[in-house]
Amino acid sequence: MPDTVTDVLIEKPRLGEPYLLTPGPLTTSWAVKSAMLRDWGSWDDDFRTMTAEVRARLLALLGASGAGYDCVPMQGSGTFAVEAMLGSFIPRGARALVLANGAYGLRAAETLTVMGRDHVVLDKGDYLPPRGGEVAAILARDPAISHVVAIHCETSSGVLNPLEEIAAAVVGAGRRLLVDSMSAFGAVPLDPATVPFAAMVSSANKCIEGVPGFGFVFARKAALKAAQGNAHSLSLDVHAQWAAMEKTGQWRFTPPTHVVAAFLEALREHEAEGGVAGRGARYAANRDALVAGMRRLGFETLLADRWLSPIIVTFFQPADPAFAFARFYAAMKARGFVIYPGKLTAVESFRLGCIGRIDTGVIADLLDAVAGALAEMGVRSAAPSAAAMAERARLTDQGEE
Repeated sequence: MPDTVTDVLIEKPRLGEPYLLTPGPLTTSWAVKSAMLRDWGSWDDDFRTMTAEVRARLLALLGASGAGYDCVPMQGSGTFAVEAMLGSFIPRGARALVLANGAYGLRAAETLTVMGRDHVVLDKGDYLPPRGGEVAAILARDPAISHVVAIHCETSSGVLNPLEEIAAAVVGAGRRLLVDSMSAFGAVPLDPATVPFAAMVSSANKCIEGVPGFGFVFARKAALKAAQGNAHSLSLDVHAQWAAMEKTGQWRFTPPTHVVAAFLEALREHEAEGGVAGRGARYAANRDALVAGMRRLGFETLLADRWLSPIIVTFFQPADPAFAFARFYAAMKARGFVIYPGKLTAVESFRLGCIGRIDTGVIADLLDAVAGALAEMGVRSAAPSAAAMAERARLTDQGEE
């Protein structure tokens, strides 16, 4: 493991590429990009070996506590994999509790609606996480709920949700936990010993620093066996994909071969950096440098410090009338940084990612670019409106346990 987070080689972008300060797709290493320069036969023994290695390396990230689990790659974007998990592990006729505090919890609820699965939603808004006590109370009132769906890191706001206390409430009530760890797995610990999930899903193009093209589902082997016949979709059937891979070593339908090759390289780089601990340390250092630097420029975070994740940070837009996000975005892109718009309904905001092949040196350059963009726009103050700050304080105080 590197002695410090700066021991990792962070290359300058090539061919005029900007840094992607987004929650994925994100900036990748040149070695990961280069791994896609060869073609692979999807039924060839070499590619089957690659698939087996991907599954084994991912399971190793769960540690000894993952002995009863298996890993099933699924083609498509992260949302495809989330839908596959929900449709495969929540049987028809069952009822789910969805914990929402942003766009991705609400998307899970929408997915269940489209699939015709019964569910209820605990919606905490944009500022706060669902807490274990709330979950326990809902489960005590509604014995029909069999599954609880939780988001690990809600990237629309940047909240890192308290999975351990949520899992304790779920398991204590004898229910099953399904986790969307799309943007956190690989950098934030997720140990089945402390978060005993029935299934969990993530994606190739997040904290492992691969490229888009597939997601992967971790599930208890007993849950995988029990999932047969649950799926609402031919292609999004996790049990059928698992059974085919166990029997033949192959994907049921055309796999993203180049993406798998890139992901293997990304997994090797992840291991060389020190695994989850090493990757998470670099991202946390990025977040701390980013938040401190943006506050020096006058910006303020949407969230209170205790809920800030090392994945992405949401900032209020400045109240200064000279600020316009479209102009700010263009000015940042011209300086070599692609940023992310807000995904909130209550306040005007934007997001800056901490993940990908970046370090605190890149963050320092980013902060210089922000200062330059503000000067170009004639923005004298980056402070949010007093109303936005008052609303944050009100909702935060109201929702804290």
